[in-house]
Amino acid sequence: MNRLIDTHHHLWDTAKTDYPWMTAELDAIRRRFDTDDLLAVTGPAGVTGTILVQTRSSFEESQEFLAVAADTDLILGVVAWVDLSSPDVFEQITTLKSGKGGTYLVGIRHQVHDEEDENWLLREDVQRGLSAIHAQELAYDLLLRPRELPAAIGAVRNLPDMHWVLDHIAKPEIAKCGWQPWADHIEDLAKASPTCWVKLSGMATEADWNAWTIDDLRPYANHIIKSFGPQRCMLGSDWPVCLLAAPYRRIMDTAQDLITNLPADQQADISFSNAIEAYRLEPDARN
Repeated sequence: MNRLIDTHHHLWDTAKTDYPWMTAELDAIRRRFDTDDLLAVTGPAGVTGTILVQTRSSFEESQEFLAVAADTDLILGVVAWVDLSSPDVFEQITTLKSGKGGTYLVGIRHQVHDEEDENWLLREDVQRGLSAIHAQELAYDLLLRPRELPAAIGAVRNLPDMHWVLDHIAKPEIAKCGWQPWADHIEDLAKASPTCWVKLSGMATEADWNAWTIDDLRPYANHIIKSFGPQRCMLGSDWPVCLLAAPYRRIMDTAQDLITNLPADQQADISFSNAIEAYRLEPDARN
């Protein structure tokens, strides 16, 4: 069986919790998305495993997501949230690991691009928090826009042995054909550490939601693959956010179409093996 990991999706319930980032233009996805919804879309798309990613700055959500992973065979790992500016980051992570589903904790993420300070990642307290994540042998997901890329490059250079994962190729303005300085910063980030991976995800929602084609995304995907190499790229849907631009199946099919020019072994790495390495998953990954 061909194996395909969707390295980036979310779950949420807007009836129970407020999501500050969910503005009026996102009303189309303002509803509950649970594991039943996830299973309904991943199966037809051939997805055999997923990574569940945090949606808000909530330790309680982190605990909830880990428990969900423990009860859901499809979910292979959780990228959770802890307060990186707190002096007890190591202890927060230890608490998550000791709770239900703690073995599914594979990474930490914060919505860096929502911080007012574009150099937030380089703050002394945040740097201390990142070091604690590294000490706990977890990956750190970088959620950025091009504005924050220089600080991210500095952070990665400070901890070059840590596992880093760039989400959504740093959200270039594809709808506006935005290229520089994003393209140069991507090259610099790729050079900053051999253990920095990138997700080919989130591209359709940075393009024109109603009119995008694969050709709009291809130059960006090609630049990512050229900069990082096929051994450090992964596929992700960013579901349910991706529904703003296309159904799940189209998003995942497009991601795979963007790598069809590569040799079969490199396609397999991007589709599955690289996620195993980046997130330190068990090699069999629930088969």
